[in-house]
Amino acid sequence: MGVAGCGKSSLGAACASALGMALVEGDAFHSQTSLQKMQSGVPLSDADRTEWLAVLARRLAESSGGTVLACSALRRAYRDQLRRASPGLRFVFLELSESDARARVAARLGHVFPVSLVASQFATLESPRGEPGVLTVDALRPLEALSADVCAWLTGTEKE
Repeated sequence: MGVAGCGKSSLGAACASALGMALVEGDAFHSQTSLQKMQSGVPLSDADRTEWLAVLARRLAESSGGTVLACSALRRAYRDQLRRASPGLRFVFLELSESDARARVAARLGHVFPVSLVASQFATLESPRGEPGVLTVDALRPLEALSADVCAWLTGTEKE
């Protein structure tokens, strides 16, 4: 979880592959209306995210054998909704600065999310630090190292 450009999709895919789990890419479940809003530079509201979060919660609730979800989950209420659907759900918070997020989003060619919306992500973000079942990582670390650390945390094999 985290703001746009933090690497949710890349890390999610790497972890899902390493763990032999299904990957659910949250961006694939936004409504056409929400996609059009984002493409137009209009931030999504809580109301815009309501059905999207319900769909993601259903996907988690229906999964068996473990699922990796790449999803912004910016507010505590969003994370709590997902937790209710999947008791024991854990979150990896990919933390980075707003300037780094802007640079990463600007470098993505053909992505639905414009750099002009990065500030709105930070305005919406409620840090999950201190919540149960959350691992905070530096999103700027190499993907291979992040994946290894996250997989070790999820499987209980992390080094002391």
